[in-house]
Amino acid sequence: MPSRVILLPGDGIGPEITGPAVEVLDAVAPGRFEYEEHAFGGASIDAHGTALTDETLAACRAADAVLLAAVGGPKWDTTDPNQPRPEQGLLGLRKGLGLFANLRPVKPLPALYDASPLKREIIEGTDMLVVRELTGGIYFGEKTRTADSASDACVYTREEIVRIARVAFGAARSRVTSVDKANVLETSRLWREVIREVHSAEFPNIELEHLLVDNAAMKLVSAPRHFEVIVTENMFGDILSDESAMLTGSLGMLPSASLGNTFGPDAHPPGTGSTPGVFEPVHGSAPDIAGQGIANPLAMFLSAAMMLRHGFALENEAAAVESAVDRALSEGLRTPDLGGEATTAEATRAVLEHL
Repeated sequence: MPSRVILLPGDGIGPEITGPAVEVLDAVAPGRFEYEEHAFGGASIDAHGTALTDETLAACRAADAVLLAAVGGPKWDTTDPNQPRPEQGLLGLRKGLGLFANLRPVKPLPALYDASPLKREIIEGTDMLVVRELTGGIYFGEKTRTADSASDACVYTREEIVRIARVAFGAARSRVTSVDKANVLETSRLWREVIREVHSAEFPNIELEHLLVDNAAMKLVSAPRHFEVIVTENMFGDILSDESAMLTGSLGMLPSASLGNTFGPDAHPPGTGSTPGVFEPVHGSAPDIAGQGIANPLAMFLSAAMMLRHGFALENEAAAVESAVDRALSEGLRTPDLGGEATTAEATRAVLEHL
């Protein structure tokens, strides 16, 4: 029986890269998936007045995985706290599905070394994973707003830190870098304390270092090879993972996975009652190029590969997609964001030819 995948094309270039991703999935795993599409983000605001409807959330909960493209755009930008914003759909989806761990692998491909704003000798050999806590911190804290002041509470519990620490240490071969602001923030001091406890009690063979977030931001661009696994809280992770994405030369190249109870001591293996993961490219909706057929679909393909690996334990199929993307780039495929002229359709064909 096919596994059920919810498609959330969203806004901007989202619909343009969703169809090609389905083509790639059906090519590498024919007959394995059935798809159901729902409006999300700004498209859902236009249709239903909210970025995430109860119906869409229920469909995602009942599915085996969720493949999300992109949300947002100037059409829905507002500073009015009473108006819906597309990003509220992302927060609602993460909270509604209990997706507490965001994984962003950063591994610049040799074919794209010269596309990076950093020198080749700096990025060469970089292979890191950013593990971001996704459902706590300032994004989910209590918010207040008056005409003259505003506040956002940053709150973390011991349990939230323990479970994300286990994800990071479990993914590491030799070293984890925990990033905080413990010289200023009380939440960071708890963070550092709990990370140390989990390390000493459960993962003593993994090296642990602590970096303040400003130092980590500098080191990401001066010595990215230093990092193997970075673990950090929600807002720091949001910023640092986008910074690290630019090591590859384009936000259009990086995938991500947001996962829930497939981790930790009470984990459910994929497909055995686990919370469905959400898989999405790191880039935004790129409204400036929407509708032109030139969006880079490669991060969407790589997100589909992460879905194959983490959502369905299809390692061979995931590796096949990643290899096809790598080989297409090695043979010269370049979309406009990578300095070339290939269209979305041409990039899709180039990858399909290597499957």
